[in-house]
Amino acid sequence: MQIDLDGEWYGWKQRGRYLVSPEGDRLTLERMKGLSWRLHMEERVTAARNRNASRKAVRQQMVKVVVVDLADWQAQRFGTRAG
Repeated sequence: MQIDLDGEWYGWKQRGRYLVSPEGDRLTLERMKGLSWRLHMEERVTAARNRNASRKAVRQQMVKVVVVDLADWQAQRFGTRAG
């Protein structure tokens, strides 16, 4: 089977079980599936890294900590008879 492709695939050819690039690179169906899978996995890794980086940036915001004596807080909120 010999097919010359046109349109966006101009220059590519199908020769038997190979897809041949304009430069002469021969790709099998298995190789194309492997390249597609690798691109998909790299996109997933990049998306996960971006998600983790944004979560980490949110966690690193400044937090103000106030230390209050519990007895003073209870007296102020509930009066001296509480607790």
